[in-house]
Amino acid sequence: MSRQVYVLGGAQSDFARHWQREGSDLAGEMQRLVQTALADCGLAAAQVEAAHIGNFAAELFCGQGLLGGLLARCDPAWSEIPVMRHEAACASGSMAILAAMASIESGRAECVCVLGIEQMRNVTGEQAAQHLATAAWQGHEGQPAQFLWPWMFEQIRQRYSQQHGLDDAYLRRIAEINLSNAKLNPWAQTRDWHWQAEHFSVDEQFNPSVEGQIRRRECAQISDGCAVLFICSAAFAEQHARHLGRTRPFPAILGWGQRSSVLPLAEKLPAADQQGLMFPHLARTIADALGRAGLSSAWQLDAIETHDCFSISEYLALEHFGLAPAGQGWQLIEDGSIELGGRLPVNPSGGLIGGGHPVGASGVRMLLDAWRQVEGQAGGYQVEGARRVGCLNFGGSFSAVASFVLGAV
Repeated sequence: MSRQVYVLGGAQSDFARHWQREGSDLAGEMQRLVQTALADCGLAAAQVEAAHIGNFAAELFCGQGLLGGLLARCDPAWSEIPVMRHEAACASGSMAILAAMASIESGRAECVCVLGIEQMRNVTGEQAAQHLATAAWQGHEGQPAQFLWPWMFEQIRQRYSQQHGLDDAYLRRIAEINLSNAKLNPWAQTRDWHWQAEHFSVDEQFNPSVEGQIRRRECAQISDGCAVLFICSAAFAEQHARHLGRTRPFPAILGWGQRSSVLPLAEKLPAADQQGLMFPHLARTIADALGRAGLSSAWQLDAIETHDCFSISEYLALEHFGLAPAGQGWQLIEDGSIELGGRLPVNPSGGLIGGGHPVGASGVRMLLDAWRQVEGQAGGYQVEGARRVGCLNFGGSFSAVASFVLGAV
């Protein structure tokens, strides 16, 4: 990177909230959270020189486009601020982060706002599923599905099982861990939900199948949510630290990776008899982030926030991070490595399954949670001594992939 990028902090909305029931909307939530994040970071709005928005489908869910114009009205100082919007399905927030980083690295701006937002609970579940299905190849895949994305990840689960074998109990255990972690997170959508053993079983009443062997507790939540980050150059970070009387550097984005792949899942799935990792471009994206951060292994991280739209996606992430050989991810679940207090906690926030998944906000929320861990501000889900946290965010069937390493410098 030409210039180091630092993270000053940010804020997220309570993902348990239902905006429409409260009479709120995209514009109101943007303004509220931007002002909260500015205050929390000790920033004046006039210090922010540009903004990038991650959003997938505001036109479909809300009938609203041109979100930059809504962000520009969040503060009078932003009436002419340059704003860009970025879309990559569930990776939209990470694309906004990467674009904002480029603004800092190129010297075009010293302090930039990144905002991810999605309102999804203002339509029925069936409508939401239809809107989300636009991240697949329309008219070419998923025609047998009632709920397209559970169906798509069921195809991934089946192919993995054909390649390596799979005990689905490990997928249910991932869901149980993440939902348990979410109880410690004051912003998590499911923190007040109540669970019993049957919710993580094959009991059709408590944990019904959604598509194939994908069960309800293994699916991320439909959510309303917004997350904001402020990132900046080294010079701005040093000046702002002096202004705040802060004696240590702000955390920095130590490494990043980004790759795209073809849209159709069938063109990415390996042959059933092929061994090794299912999605090599996913592993290469993560390796790019680790390498740029000067890390030779993901075991040098202290925590991971990964994209668990379904528990099978987290299971795959464990292997693609290089934490276990292909086909052996179950070992990390069985020995407790990924739990809070384990060797390398994964999704201490609760992830998407426990925390919620407002699509355009998820990538921003992940990096914000990494910042909280490094800053020691994660409260009940704090990983003791965390100094480096990895993030993995993807859109569609791994068609847009981004990875970050945030750490103390």
